[in-house]
Amino acid sequence: MLNRITINPDICEGKPAIRNLRITVDFILKLLGDGYTADEIVKNYPELEKEDVYQAAKYGAWLASEKTIVFA
Repeated sequence: MLNRITINPDICEGKPAIRNLRITVDFILKLLGDGYTADEIVKNYPELEKEDVYQAAKYGAWLASEKTIVFA
C-alpha cells in the first residue's frame, strides 16, 4: 500500500509527494540514486520518516514496472 504518497494539484504542481509535504517522490529517488541511505535522508529532512523513503522507492519501482511503448 502506498498510503504516504499523495498527489495534490496545489502542491508541487501535482507531482507525487510524501504526505502532502513539499518533498516529492522524484527528489527522494534522486537522493537514493546518489547513494544516500534512508537513515541519511531522514536525518537531513527530519519531517520525513524512513517509511516515507521506502514508499517512495516502492512507488518508483511500480512506475518502472509499467510497459513502455516506443513509437518509431
